Order: sequence, then structure tokens, then C-alpha cells
Amino acid sequence: MSGPVERVTFHSEASGFFVIRVKVKGQRDLVTVTGNTPSITAGEYIEATGIWINDPKHGVQFQAKTIKTIVPTTLEGIEKYLGSGMVKGIGPHFAKRLVKTFGEAVFDVIEQTPERLLELEGIGKKRQVKITSAWAEQKVVRDIMVFLQSHGVGTSRAVRIYKTYGDQAVQKVQENPYQLALDIHGIGFKTADQIAQNIGIAPTSLIRAQAGLRHTLQEFSSQGHCAQPVQDLLKAAESLLEIPQPILSEALAKEIAEERLKPDQINEQEVVFLTPLYRAEQGVANHAQRLLQGQTPWGSIDIDAAIQWVEQKNDITLSSSQRSAVETAVNHKCCVITGGPGVGKTTTVNSILKIIKAKKASVLLCAPTGRAAKRLSESTGLEALTIHRLLEFDPSAFDFKRNQDNPLETDCLIIDETSMVDVVLMNQLLRAVPDDAAVLLVGDVDQLPSVGPGSVLADFIESGQIPVARLTEIFRQAATSKIITSAHAINRGKPPYPSKKGEDTDFFYITVDSAEAAQAMLMKVVTERLPKRYDFHPIDDIQVLCPMNRGGLGARSLNIALQSQLNGDQHPQVTRFGWTYAPGDKVIQTINNYDKEAFNGDIGRVQQVDLEENQLWVDFEGRQVEYAFNELDELSLAYATTIHKSQGSEYPCVVIPMTMQHFMLLERNLLYTGVTRGKQMVVLIGEAKAVAMASKRLTSAKRLTNLVNQLQLAKIG
Repeated sequence: MSGPVERVTFHSEASGFFVIRVKVKGQRDLVTVTGNTPSITAGEYIEATGIWINDPKHGVQFQAKTIKTIVPTTLEGIEKYLGSGMVKGIGPHFAKRLVKTFGEAVFDVIEQTPERLLELEGIGKKRQVKITSAWAEQKVVRDIMVFLQSHGVGTSRAVRIYKTYGDQAVQKVQENPYQLALDIHGIGFKTADQIAQNIGIAPTSLIRAQAGLRHTLQEFSSQGHCAQPVQDLLKAAESLLEIPQPILSEALAKEIAEERLKPDQINEQEVVFLTPLYRAEQGVANHAQRLLQGQTPWGSIDIDAAIQWVEQKNDITLSSSQRSAVETAVNHKCCVITGGPGVGKTTTVNSILKIIKAKKASVLLCAPTGRAAKRLSESTGLEALTIHRLLEFDPSAFDFKRNQDNPLETDCLIIDETSMVDVVLMNQLLRAVPDDAAVLLVGDVDQLPSVGPGSVLADFIESGQIPVARLTEIFRQAATSKIITSAHAINRGKPPYPSKKGEDTDFFYITVDSAEAAQAMLMKVVTERLPKRYDFHPIDDIQVLCPMNRGGLGARSLNIALQSQLNGDQHPQVTRFGWTYAPGDKVIQTINNYDKEAFNGDIGRVQQVDLEENQLWVDFEGRQVEYAFNELDELSLAYATTIHKSQGSEYPCVVIPMTMQHFMLLERNLLYTGVTRGKQMVVLIGEAKAVAMASKRLTSAKRLTNLVNQLQLAKIG
């Protein structure tokens, strides 16, 4: 089957799956063709082999098993091809003018005599350079795609390979395809493994065994573990790779000898670390012990007099646990303050700041995310930065300018939301603190641990090496909030009581009998009830927080449903990487992009979509950030997001669905974290059994870390 592509109905750049409409000779109507290919553009000529099927919903279709795309030769095809958005700087308008001016020679002009583009009115030097460089990049990408497709990979991951390796992409892939799984976001070990086998690397080769072991350990680290017992690692790798254990044992020995993996013992059990995680734990322990030494920069303080003074100055009365926390922080160079919502962490930190600043101490404040830093700044009245910005992260070198050789200039560093900080980032942060400075770590140890590996805050507390102050009393004002009292009840293992009809409260728990009923109720609550009764804006004020991404009540599915209800008729639209975006859509940044200063978890609204320039602009709380269409894999819709992604953030109103569909993730710290994200109102919609299970179930698997032992060893050392 062959013919020109008239329209690309759908193409997922993530999976390569497409639905296209093709003009086939002998067929009166356009033919629907489905399949997988890394790149498909209107105007291209395709040659496909496959089978005809009669889809019960969509009718007769051609299901392509193989597909070959050919650059179009007809003027109509060339115009469609160029105007499809494949080349940045050429939209439908300029495509028409290019074809009218240069005809069938337009590809040769762009490639060989690009200066002729300047003959067109409206194309200046800047746009000419943009078009020619985009065309050259597209050509290289297509060559890479052809290579990958011939070796069993047919997706837009080739674009990422090109972004990472540039013109050396094919050479790098041929040398060691397993490196792809380590270097490139979105390419897993299985994809790299498929390429390796297609280019002739033996299934039982040592290079495959080594890469598989590293990958297996990385999979465990993505679950938060810093290490894995040797036998568990070998068993998991054997299951994944189908390689005999003797070869895996040899590969493990080689990885250890080449210092990519590090052996150790945890609780008298032989374990193995990825070397960077081992060094990070060791670094955190050594830096913590280093910072505990010596006198505080502000010298000795009469704590009773200081507390009396700060209470008068701020017109407050500190609770006994707050007094104890202030004393701990003022008298020690390194300490932890922990506590749940409503126990006065902000008041405590502000009291400490007031006392040490009265002694002329200089202070730096930081938090793991932009939103958490903004909240810290608002609560203290002082500038607070993200950890990456504080450490002056350099994206070009992928390193921090602030380190032990270029330390921070401060007498005291305060870190908020410490539970979110993983062991690698904590190591980078502590090594930049000078010997004579103090460090105060503030956080809620009962929240979800960091997304990255480790459980630094919990390990600090458990080690007994770092002074810890726990805030326990709930303040009278906070005790009137059902959000606060419900969160503390959940933390004690008690599920909340279902709300009574007509109840005036800031926490509603609506019970339902099924996931379907929960979804219907959620849609009604978000789009109708909360906006009408409480005047919450359904997009700006309400945040749906899900236990997971997948499933009918997962963030992905709910995003599509909520987008349709709240912003479905907006245009122009662009579809990339499985999401469709239009002006007004709520989006979340999913990775750290230091060039754009857009960070994982930042939420904004799409302001503009330019189909001619292939660009989209997002407003992140007043700051405009520009994305090329091929960069939209960094975004996803954010009408709904996961509770994990919400850490460090607060929203005016939070809506949480929770059913047995989420069985695997139903844990106390997940529900507790979700509930404590709501500032003015929380609505929990769930099956009673699921909510009860989440309230009672403690974290099912403790993260395997060795930081407690490292902290104790560092003290001995």
C-alpha cells in the first residue's frame, strides 16, 4: 500500500504510534493507516506493508507492519511537508511562499544555497539561519532514525539521542548501546538491549551483564534505595537478563574493580551501591560531623532572656516544645527541627532568626523547590532561594559553582522542607557550607521521603548524632482547622470521619462505593460545587492530587477529562508527546531545566501557542518561559498531578481521589502529605476501605540506606 500522507490525525512522539489519512490510488476516500514510526509528516509519500482490518469503532483501516517514508516530490506534497511544523521557522504561511518562489527546488535551496531564502520578503538573516540549522538538524535526526529503525527502534527517542550525542550519535550507539539507558531520559535498558542484540552483541556478553547490573541497581535507586543486598541484586539481574549467575558475578566483580559499583555491609548483610550514592552518603555524614564541631558563630546566648525578648518583640508566647527548639538551634551548630502542620514551625524559625540576627549573624535560606522557597520567603520576610540557585548550578558543566573550594558566605544556613532533599543533593549542599557556619534543617519527617534516593531527614534523626527538636503542641488557632486535626489523626493511624451533610468545615471526606463513582464525584466537585459554593477558581485555585499516574483515577486520565471540561474549546492547539496544549491550559514542568530556570514541579498556564514559529509560552507565576515544540516532553498537563509531585507546595484547595484502584500505593505518609498540601480546603473523595487502609498502613518497605551507620562512623573517625 502506498500514497501521499494527506493528514496526520495523531502521532505520539513518545511511542511512535500514528494514525494518518493517506490518498491511495484506486480508493475513492482517504484511507486510515495506523502503525509506528519515529517521524511522519503531512505531504510525505509512504510505502507500507501490513494487513487490512475492520475496526468495530473506526471502520476499515490499514495496519502497517513496516513503513518507509519518502520526501515528497509534488508541489502540493512539498508545501504540506514544510508547513507541518517539522522545521522550526516554517509554518503553513511561509511554506506556501517558499514553494511558490522556489517550486520543486526548495529542498536544494534550503540545503545548498540557503542565502536565496533572503529573496523572500519577511525572511531576514535571523530566520534564514533558524530555517537552515533546523533543516540540517532534521536531516541528521532522520539519518539517525533510519539507523535506529533498522535496528529495531522506531520512535522519537532518536531526537533525544541526537540532543545528547550530536553528530556522533550513530558512532556512540554502535560502540556501546547500553550507554543510552544511562545517558538518555526516556530510553530504558530494554530499548538499549534491543539495539545491542540487533547489532550483534551476544546476550551473555560481559558488557551486557555489566550494563544490566548497573541498570538493575538504578531501578532500585529510583524506588529510593541507596543500595541492594548482593544476592537480591544478582537474582533481580538474572531475572531481567536471563544470564547465568556465574557471568553476573564476574560482571559484578568487574564493575566493582572499575569503581562503578561499591561493596559494603548494612546490618551485617553484604550490599552493593552505585558508587555516586555511596560517596554521597559518606560525604553527608562527614560534612554533618564537620559542621557539628566548634562554637556557634554568634557565641553564647542567655537563652531564657533571649526567648523572653523575642516573645515581647513578636508579641507571641512560645510553647514548651518551641522553646526547646529555639534553645537547640541557638546552642548547636547543626540541628534538626521537625513537626507536623499547625505546630508552629514558622514561628519557631522566625524566633531563631530574630535572636541570631540580633547578634549580627548573616543568614541564608533555601528549599528544594521554587514553590517551597517562595513560601519560606513569604513566612520569614527574607530572600529564600532554591538549593540549585543557592549553589549556583551551572547547567553547561552540570555542576555547582559553590563547593568546598568556593563556599557559601554565611553564618547560618536554614534548609526548609528537608524531607524532600535526597542524599546526592544534600551532599552537594553541605559541602558548600564553611566550617564555622551553622546549619538548621527544618522539615516534617512524617511526609513522603524524597523522590530521589535516600531518606536523609529520617536518617539524621534516627542516627542520634544530630540534635533534634520535635514540635508537638498544636496551636489553638490551628486546632480549629479540620485539615490540621485530620492530618494529625491520619498520622496516628486513624482515618477521618465522613463529612455530614451541610457541615461547615475546611476538610470534607466524601465516601463513594467505586472508582467510577469517585471520578464522577470529583468532576462535579472540581467543575461545579467548589467554584459555585466557595468561589474557588477551578484551574488557578483547585489542585487535584492523585496517588498515582495510571488508571482511571490516575493523574493522566483525570487531566484529559478536566482539560476537556475546563479548557477544551481553546485554540490554537499543539499535540506533542501524548499531550495536547492550548492557551489557558494548566501545565507542570516535569524535569529541571536550568537554562530556562524551570524546575520539576513548577506549575504554570499556557499563554500562547504559535504554529508558525513552532513555539509555546508558559506563564510561571508572572515569568514567561518559551518552549520549542520538540521540548514539550518537559511538560505535562497539571489539572491533576501526583501527591509525590506536590511535595513542598501548598494550594488554596486540594481534591484527593483514593480508591482500591490505588492499592499498591495506599500508605499513611502518602495520604498525610496530600492532606497537608491544602491551605484553605481539602476534599477527600474515596472508598472507605481504601482511606482506612492508607491511614493504617505504614511505609511498606523502608528504604535501604547506610547513612545512619555512616554518621556514627564519622563521629568515631
